[in-house]
Amino acid sequence: MFAVKTVFSKAAVSQRQRQYANHTLNRHLHTAKFHNPRAYPRAARFKSTAPAVPKSGHIEEGPNESLLFIDNIFPLRLSFLLCLTNLPFFTDPEKILQRILKQLHDDQRIPAADPINIAERALPDSISLSVKQILPRLKEGGAYAKLLHDSKISPPDIESALQEYLEKTSPKPWFNPFRSVGSHLVRGRPWLEDLQRYPSQKLRVEFLPTGPGAEAAELPEETLYTLFRTYGKLGDIRPQPAGSRDLPKYATLYYGNVRDAIMAKNCMHGFVLPESEGGGKNGTVLKMVYEKRTKARFLRDWIMNHPRIVIPIVAAIVASVTVAIFDPVRTFFIKSHITHTFHLTENKVYSWFRSQLTRANEILSFKRHEGENAGMSVVWDDRRGDIEQIRTWLMETADTFIVVQGPRGSGKRELVLDEALKGRRNTLHIDCKPIQEARGDSSTIFAAAREVGYRPIFSWMNTFSSMIDLAAQGTIGTKTGFSETLDSQLQKIWQNTTNALKELALEGRSKDDKDSELGDDEYLEAHPERRPVVVIDNFLHKSQESNVVYDKISEWAASLTTGNVAHVIFLTNDVSFSKSLSKALPDRVFRQVSLGDCSPEVAKRFVVNHLNADADEGSQGEKKSPPSESRQDLGELDGCIDILGGRLTDLEFLARRIKTGETPNKAVQQIIDQSASEILKMYILDIGTSSGNGSSRSWTPEQAWLLIKSLATTPSLRYNELLLSDTFKSSDGALLALEQFELITIVSQNGRPHSIKPGKPVYQAAFKQLVADRVLKARLDLAVLTQLIGIETKGIDKAESELALLGGLPGQPREVKSRVKWLLAKMQASQGKVEGWEKEGKALKEVLAKEY
Repeated sequence: MFAVKTVFSKAAVSQRQRQYANHTLNRHLHTAKFHNPRAYPRAARFKSTAPAVPKSGHIEEGPNESLLFIDNIFPLRLSFLLCLTNLPFFTDPEKILQRILKQLHDDQRIPAADPINIAERALPDSISLSVKQILPRLKEGGAYAKLLHDSKISPPDIESALQEYLEKTSPKPWFNPFRSVGSHLVRGRPWLEDLQRYPSQKLRVEFLPTGPGAEAAELPEETLYTLFRTYGKLGDIRPQPAGSRDLPKYATLYYGNVRDAIMAKNCMHGFVLPESEGGGKNGTVLKMVYEKRTKARFLRDWIMNHPRIVIPIVAAIVASVTVAIFDPVRTFFIKSHITHTFHLTENKVYSWFRSQLTRANEILSFKRHEGENAGMSVVWDDRRGDIEQIRTWLMETADTFIVVQGPRGSGKRELVLDEALKGRRNTLHIDCKPIQEARGDSSTIFAAAREVGYRPIFSWMNTFSSMIDLAAQGTIGTKTGFSETLDSQLQKIWQNTTNALKELALEGRSKDDKDSELGDDEYLEAHPERRPVVVIDNFLHKSQESNVVYDKISEWAASLTTGNVAHVIFLTNDVSFSKSLSKALPDRVFRQVSLGDCSPEVAKRFVVNHLNADADEGSQGEKKSPPSESRQDLGELDGCIDILGGRLTDLEFLARRIKTGETPNKAVQQIIDQSASEILKMYILDIGTSSGNGSSRSWTPEQAWLLIKSLATTPSLRYNELLLSDTFKSSDGALLALEQFELITIVSQNGRPHSIKPGKPVYQAAFKQLVADRVLKARLDLAVLTQLIGIETKGIDKAESELALLGGLPGQPREVKSRVKWLLAKMQASQGKVEGWEKEGKALKEVLAKEY
């Protein structure tokens, strides 16, 4: 048995690692004669002892001692274990490493896996050596071996014999079978540090003086090449830049392989180059430091230095990827939205359960729905001609719009969706109201996408991209192109919807059709019945705020009709819809259906059918008499219909109030009171604030009151006669705004405004009720008189100013006398009006002072 004491550097490894290494090597030597056939001839060389390495981390060499560095006996990747000591939950990686090494050593069936075995095989038998000390360098994948040799053998001879032996045997470790173990004589004074400096192919060679006051020589490239080429292929040698003032002076070596750099660093660190070899008068000490090699990133540098070229290219690539990936998905979801693929109400199982529940519970909501349908059937019978007309238009090839116009509550949506398009597949309903009322571009985009089923939608990315674009514009002076305007985002949504509609229109086409040779456009033109129908509801809702959304919708609808992709039906309350739609289709005549109020006969039947639909069955299974026959107060219904008119929403409200037990007269009076309150709030009292649409009103309380007061006594007013009044000042802007907000309805004849009527039939009674309020009438009449007095006073002031100017003329020319007489007569007439209005105003003030 043989033993050797192996000592580890305290600066390199911990006490526990040194103890384990001593144990491992002693056990290896102890068992070598049983497992290794080379144990007997080499055992004598391992019988030695050595003192511990000083705390400085340097290995001191004595007489007849040489230091070798043996490379490639540990995997370099194991060095990451040393970094784990920084983690709070992993504080002792050395224990794991010791356990691995012990297991490898104990299992002598695989001797190539034992690092000590690898180091032993790297030493030749031809030279009598004694190993005094082995110092593993885990993070550098090798180990130092201090050898004691005969004085007759010089260190260069040992290195030569070692190199010759390694070339013949080429021992290779198990973890790196393509590179053999290497070994070189350590010429310097290595420093065994445990800092977090890890091997790299780039070495920094610093030139230090041998002592204080001495000077170090800056070595040329030729000298450095001669010293370091021995350890491996050098890629480049770069001296310190000429203008650099960094001290100490240095040069940079680039090795092709990281293990070559490891060998050079461990063998040459601390080497003193004498004067004879170019080291200066007192010699030069070489200090070796690993440097992290910065890879040449020409592409990245070019990209960073040319943002004006790169950013648009990146934006184009992102857009292309988005189109390639997300557009097919979005088109699929739009098609599913149009065909109601994922709608629960279209599911057959759900429909069956609903029918069963309806039969079992007729008294609940489903029966009430039947009652509503029964009431609406009367209206549809009366408007059967309009329904059939729309259906006929949908079977024709005409590249124009179908416009259904009527006031709110006239049943436009129900007429088109529930009757004209009943049973028709592939119908898309787009409600403009949530789109127009959305605040901000992101909300508008999200609302538009939801109406057509466009998903996934990243509306928040529009704001984020705008911020990036703004930041880039401030730094590079140009926009990046990432952000998109509201117009472009809406254009994407409508374009995807167009693709989905066209795919649905061509879905049933096959090669066996008689017109299969036709192109897609020719086929759709020849088969208008195959085209989907797009219903655009609430068109021009709050259009006075912004027309951006409506302009894009109009342009998109025009492309659908002219491209024979789909039929388009507009539902609107605005009578001036032609101005907006003519921008998109300037050379087309629109097909229009105008819906008004129901006739008194139809209105009465509508209310009666609503009441009769909820008649309950008796206990014997016999039906009770319908309310229209049992209730005595329904005789008042004719008079109530005359007051209420034929507006469907008002009639339905009346029927529901009668169902609750109210008499028709009381129900109508409630409707009139509610309408009067709405008129005061919307058109007169809250005039100083913003209206419900978020913008300032375009009329004054005096103008609204003049209309209310005039229409309270007559069912219609002459349009042009009203413009002659001083209150409106020959401007129809206020009248158009009031029509937009449905206070009045302007009736046209021969293409020009003809007369003015109340916006709803019930408003006639509401106007009368407002005018009957003496205090309200006195207050608003006084405001009108004050406005008129102000207008006349301005006229008088203007006439007085002109008279003063004429009076200042020299000699009072004869030609101005007629002008002076006219001005005086006008002043007299205006003064008379002012005096009369002031008398009326005095009486009105007395009313306000005496009454509540």
